[in-house]
Amino acid sequence: MTTTPYPPELLRDVEKRRTFAIISHPDAGKTTLTEKLLLFGGAIQLAGTVKARKSARHATSDWMEVEKQRGISVTSSVMQFEYQGHTINLLDTPGHEDFSEDTYRVLTAVDAAVMVIDAAKGVEVQTIKLLNVCRLRNTPIITFVNKMDREVRDPFELMAEIEDVLKISCAPVTWPIGMGKTFRGVYHLLQDQVLSFVPGEEKRSHAGIIKGIANPELDQRFPLEIRQLRDDVELIEGASPPFDLDAFLAGQQSPVFFGSGINNFGVQEILQSLIDWAPPPQARDATARMVQPAEPAFTGFVFKIQANMDPKHRDRIAFFRICSGRYSAGMKVRHVRAGRDMKLANVLTFMANERVIMDDGVAGDIVGIHNHGQLQIGDTLTEGESLSFKGIPYFSPEMFRVARLRDPLKSKQLQKGLQELGEEGAIQVFELEGGQMLLGAVGVLQFEIVAQRLKDEYKVDAIFESADIHTARWLSYPDELTRRNFEYEQAMRMGKDIDGNPVYLASSRYNLAVTAEKWPQVTFHATREHGQVLS
Repeated sequence: MTTTPYPPELLRDVEKRRTFAIISHPDAGKTTLTEKLLLFGGAIQLAGTVKARKSARHATSDWMEVEKQRGISVTSSVMQFEYQGHTINLLDTPGHEDFSEDTYRVLTAVDAAVMVIDAAKGVEVQTIKLLNVCRLRNTPIITFVNKMDREVRDPFELMAEIEDVLKISCAPVTWPIGMGKTFRGVYHLLQDQVLSFVPGEEKRSHAGIIKGIANPELDQRFPLEIRQLRDDVELIEGASPPFDLDAFLAGQQSPVFFGSGINNFGVQEILQSLIDWAPPPQARDATARMVQPAEPAFTGFVFKIQANMDPKHRDRIAFFRICSGRYSAGMKVRHVRAGRDMKLANVLTFMANERVIMDDGVAGDIVGIHNHGQLQIGDTLTEGESLSFKGIPYFSPEMFRVARLRDPLKSKQLQKGLQELGEEGAIQVFELEGGQMLLGAVGVLQFEIVAQRLKDEYKVDAIFESADIHTARWLSYPDELTRRNFEYEQAMRMGKDIDGNPVYLASSRYNLAVTAEKWPQVTFHATREHGQVLS
């Protein structure tokens, strides 16, 4: 008699998890799709839409005041809901490229992704970057071609562009009938049925489904579009590869759906595909070994820190991906980096900015742990085993600014605010000789957001001035003597990052090259992994 190596109840619960992120270029409709998935999943009763700044409603996933004002997502949101007997963990990510590091971190915590493409614009710069990050882990990708209710590009042209630019095979699952004012719906190739489009319909009724592409009813309903649809389908069946589940799970093929998120059309098919095809939680590389999701021992890692989600309570939440075992309220775990035990009390699950105390969680679930500075991005928690889950690195910033106070009496508030925002990953913070704080970012918008958050959340009015710095490099030394000699000679160019790691701040590309040539025994790192300690 054979027995399963894992607890049957735990195995069953893990199999019911689906954890995915939504990725796109800004304005492709990612946050709107997030809202509509929540609507179809029954998690919310009324979808908020991203409107003008005076609008009373905003996207449910955009909880930060600055997001409501600007109509963009600048943080990652986590939302959990039940659908068809499955637990869905949905992560909405920033679309703006200036917040790409936050998105990269989130993509380490998911098992699949939905890529949203604007049907009028096609593949855009940020989409390319995000897909390349997904490709590092062979993350399965579902493609949603959005905004078909507008005048858009030819669908065959869009498919060819996705394949050529993103280097991923496309398998159309639904195909559009018309576009813009003549958008009539989609044909589902796998189910051989037409799903007719009615603008603004919250949830499609069965009356809108017509079985069979040869059905004479189609000729009556869509006399101007049906011939084109039949020609397109014949071409697809002859030229495009059919959907292959194994190729999808390997990250080599993407099933493609067409629709209109703002009109709720095509959303249900995306949700169903996640249930039917997206993988449950997978094994994770924990350096020492691969951790299986249904192992009884609890493990997981912190992939994000968020300060002040609730400004009234000045809280800080560590977003934690459970990788194995089962969470239970009040359990004790080992904080591997710190080498000490900690109790997990009042762990949260999220519905955007709504919080619920969590009593039970398994691999795939994203939970929030109240954090008073003890947890950092990349930290691993286990039930005793010394593991370290591999993460996405910090990248050397492309822009640098020095923070200056308008009110010198608020230096402590500034230091605290920058410390917390740095630990959160909103911006990179380096401490210079004499305690001066230097900020590093990917783009200008990061500085604007940090300035606004300092003002709103910490009551600190600061201005950011340009710094004479070209790039930053993390340092590691072969021995203590080399470290002392290098840091003595280069004292004016030295700083420390938020975790206390030594950083060389080069004034130019030439300055970096000359210093590296003079000190061949010192290693200059353009990246470092979260939680990695350099010496």
